[in-house]
Amino acid sequence: MVYARVQVGRRRFYALIEGDVVYPIIGTPFGRHCPTGQRFPLSEVRLLAPVSPRKILAAAVNYRSHLEQSRSLLGDAPARPELFLKPGSAVIGPDEPIVLPRDAGRVDYEGELVAIIGRKCRGVSPEEALSYVLGYTCGNDVSARAWQRNDLQWWRAKGADTFAPLGPWIVTYLQPSRPLLRTRLNGRVVQEASTAELIYDVAQLVSFASQVMTLEPGDAIYTGTPGTTGPLSPGDVVEVEIEGIGVLRNPVMAME
Repeated sequence: MVYARVQVGRRRFYALIEGDVVYPIIGTPFGRHCPTGQRFPLSEVRLLAPVSPRKILAAAVNYRSHLEQSRSLLGDAPARPELFLKPGSAVIGPDEPIVLPRDAGRVDYEGELVAIIGRKCRGVSPEEALSYVLGYTCGNDVSARAWQRNDLQWWRAKGADTFAPLGPWIVTYLQPSRPLLRTRLNGRVVQEASTAELIYDVAQLVSFASQVMTLEPGDAIYTGTPGTTGPLSPGDVVEVEIEGIGVLRNPVMAME
């Protein structure tokens, strides 16, 4: 299944996507739902962020190819998953602008696979963890590097408004250990890696987090970014593409 949150006129609702056709549903993907009988061309709806998460967890340094860039912040490869929180207020959807704060300095893109929790999850093992995942989407863990380096906490470096793009939709049938992830900046590929290169895979991340906090339907787990990231500038367009999901596209603008 492919689930999206869409807007038609003033109405916002969940829908199933089949090819270029949108089928609205009554309910949500996280519970019982049924089709309304309506249909719209995909080109005539506005895609929203596929979830409004209460919690966003994100994995730091979860690709070995990202170790060198992150060594000054976190040292060598982590002995366990290193997770941090991003606020739900940072979420934006496809084609919404990433807004660069006035005094943030360098702000980087970080293309990532994102797991969306489908049902209440607490204290689960890695073997059962994936059964609690509804599906997967694309994400961009936008990061203000000076704030990240100089602040005691990462609340503003990782959690500023618009710093958690998500989309374009949730794909339920994806095998998370296989897809190729690409990030493009103004059409040029700047990150490329298979999610098979994750240090801690999705099941390990979900299990580890669930030992400490209850994960709830709609919560999002950013799984980490590969390689070297780079700065964003006003006027840029950044795209995160994951094989089997699609493309999350966001323009970049300066704060007015």
